Amino acid sequence: MCRLNKWQNHSHLSKMAKNTSLYFRIVEGRSLPVKDVSGTSDPYCIVKVDNEVVARTATVWKNLNPFWGEEYTLHLPTGFHSLSFYVMDEDTIGHDDIIGKISLSKDTIGAKVKGLDNWLNLTRVDPDEEVQGEIHFGLELLRDAKGIGLRCHFIEARDLAPRDISGTSDPFARILFNNHSAETSIIKKTRYPHWGETLELELETEELSEGGTVTVEVWDWDMVGKNDFLGKVEIPFACLHKTPLVQGWFRLMPLGNNEDDAGGKLGALRLKVRLVEDHILPSMYYQPLIDLLVQSVISPAEVEDGSPLTMLEEVTTVESRQDVAMTLVKIYLGRGLVVPFLDYLNTREVNHTLDPNTLFRSNSLASKAMEQFMKAVGMLYLHEVLKPIINRIFEEKKYIELDPCKIDLNRTRRISFKGAVSEAEVRESSVEMLQGYLSNIVESIIGSVTQCPPVMRVAFKQLHKRVEEQFPESENEDVKYLAISGFFFLRFLAPAILTPKLFHLRDQHADTRTSRTLLLLAKAVQSVGNLGLQLGHGKELWMEPLHPIILYSVASVKDFLDKLIDIDSVSEVPQRAVFLPSVTVKEGYLQKHKAESPQLLSRFSFKKRYFWLSSETLSYAKTPDPWQVRSSIPIQCVCAVERVDENAFQQQHVLQVVTQDNDGQMHTIYTQCKNVNELNQWLSAIRKASIYNRRMLPSFHPGVYRSGKWTCCLQADRATSGCSRTHSAVTLGDWSDPLDPDAETQTIYKQLLQGRDKLRKQYVEVEAEMTTEEENRVNSGLLPDGADCSVELLKHRQAAAVRLLGVVLDLEQAHATFQRQERVEAGSLILTP
Repeated sequence: MCRLNKWQNHSHLSKMAKNTSLYFRIVEGRSLPVKDVSGTSDPYCIVKVDNEVVARTATVWKNLNPFWGEEYTLHLPTGFHSLSFYVMDEDTIGHDDIIGKISLSKDTIGAKVKGLDNWLNLTRVDPDEEVQGEIHFGLELLRDAKGIGLRCHFIEARDLAPRDISGTSDPFARILFNNHSAETSIIKKTRYPHWGETLELELETEELSEGGTVTVEVWDWDMVGKNDFLGKVEIPFACLHKTPLVQGWFRLMPLGNNEDDAGGKLGALRLKVRLVEDHILPSMYYQPLIDLLVQSVISPAEVEDGSPLTMLEEVTTVESRQDVAMTLVKIYLGRGLVVPFLDYLNTREVNHTLDPNTLFRSNSLASKAMEQFMKAVGMLYLHEVLKPIINRIFEEKKYIELDPCKIDLNRTRRISFKGAVSEAEVRESSVEMLQGYLSNIVESIIGSVTQCPPVMRVAFKQLHKRVEEQFPESENEDVKYLAISGFFFLRFLAPAILTPKLFHLRDQHADTRTSRTLLLLAKAVQSVGNLGLQLGHGKELWMEPLHPIILYSVASVKDFLDKLIDIDSVSEVPQRAVFLPSVTVKEGYLQKHKAESPQLLSRFSFKKRYFWLSSETLSYAKTPDPWQVRSSIPIQCVCAVERVDENAFQQQHVLQVVTQDNDGQMHTIYTQCKNVNELNQWLSAIRKASIYNRRMLPSFHPGVYRSGKWTCCLQADRATSGCSRTHSAVTLGDWSDPLDPDAETQTIYKQLLQGRDKLRKQYVEVEAEMTTEEENRVNSGLLPDGADCSVELLKHRQAAAVRLLGVVLDLEQAHATFQRQERVEAGSLILTP
């Protein structure tokens, strides 16, 4: 406890960081309404967080019961208010139709501790409910000799909804109380108005005793027709009695109409949503837990003893094991100890396995950790190996089928000019094409030894060694190969072939035809990974035509695995990012704005350029050819990475990267992406690369400076502060997430906190009784002296559990102390219990 007291003395020097992670999966839709003349619809989903589009699913053509299965993780350090899913019908001509939406508040999501997993009816989209943005004003109650009044100083607003065809609005603000009202001037063509106006309402004395609400509204002025509602803020009049001056930024709210689900007539979505909110303590508070985790893997002699890792696995639920495994992989990557960590888990798993046929078959922490480790360090390698052949399969769109029960002759393209295609011809053609694809995949894999990350190869080498030690018999010769190939082929390569989009190999899901080809190839690759040992034993005997090529590949695969583990141990260096500086983490063509020629019309001012992103530079050239001269932007100079308003260039999906040179001069590069998903991926990737930069801007201009003013806020000063807050800490979660040891250790602490009662009962209370009982039996001569070692083992495990529970208690008290401190600083008298 003295350690906690020491920390408490310094707790005023730092604060807890707030971290919010939002996980959502759009599973499927059902009973959607017909929108096309064909009697179907072409549905896709748009996802918004606080009215900002963060994802768009693929379109499922001609389907009223679409399956998407797309999942996303969003990191939102500043939190959010609502999550919305819009179902749209894609039209090749004209605007896409809105079918309906589902809106979930942060409170609704947070109320489900294990997350929300349910079918939800779509509701109609009401324009008055589609509000967004914030307004900055000050509201003051006046009492003087002249009388009583309300004074409202309207300063500005930001991120208002676009209501006009130009992608902007013509906003004005209004204050209302009882029968009194006043309005600001109208600011034309902006979503970021600056009013700088003060309005006053004269009140009667008797109105002071009344309750009621002061309402501030924002409207879009229209010359023809009625004005459009942009949002409102309500302040209880009683608040002004307690605090005469209320001022700040306020979120605009809708009118508050009850959402109508139309009795399910608009269909429904099945969604999975989970919210994780954490308060992250300063680093030093997590050091004792980090020390215990490190101690677990640097003392191999204690593998069989109780350790924080073994105890953690015992309190981890099946549902949370994958998240815990990924978190641990990141922690040990950051400490440069990921290979000893994996070796520790794998050694325990191997030593506790009696039948080699069941090795790593369960979803144990060891199995999940190896899976997540391969994703964390091997995704770039996976792309190099598989992307060319996956792209070819998508482009060729061949009809391939081996199962005679599924061959549809009407769906085949004519293979010959001799007449109707027979089932035999379809099978023959399918076998030939599958053999070609499979040969290319195997050749790409076995030729990739030097491309495989060294740390991955060393981890496989250690695994090979442990399996060989446990199963040295000649009849188990293949087990050491199967242990590696089980992870490498079955849990890494095959899933990526089956669903390329989930591994970022493709932007869209495969169509039905291509999806079937990928499934057959994934099955074949699994058989290759199993070294052909299970061929002919399964139910799918129609795969038999591929058996020869699978068996022929076995020798090459074994040779590949031998070469893969033929590597000396590498010294792991703690890194703040999974990727090395020299490695390109994202690349591709974008449209770059030609800023040096502002006189050009916007549609001609974007030129196609090939971009590369590493943790050190963002560079571009005319083509990806190596001889092309590249222009480079140092990542350390990046100050903001943000979206650009559509009306700035009259173009969609434009992003801006704001940089500051050594002389303090600001520069902005504008690039256009193909779609919103590509936009979000580039935004996220550049933000991750620059997340530790010290000169990040708190605000930015969503528009461009043209004709002597900013197109967003209409300010004339080019150097004026941005009119919208930056989102540079908002990122999409994936394999390239930067390492954040504090946030990751907080996740482990929470898991241990949930399971501490189980640990206390199992290791402290029960084992204390067992230790006493065994000591008494030894002392009374009922047990031989050799039983002393079992008593010592029980004592050791009990002491280890006590240390771990002590660290958990310290962290719990540290959280409570910081929360009390924050509430006191906020002026609240409510203390954390």
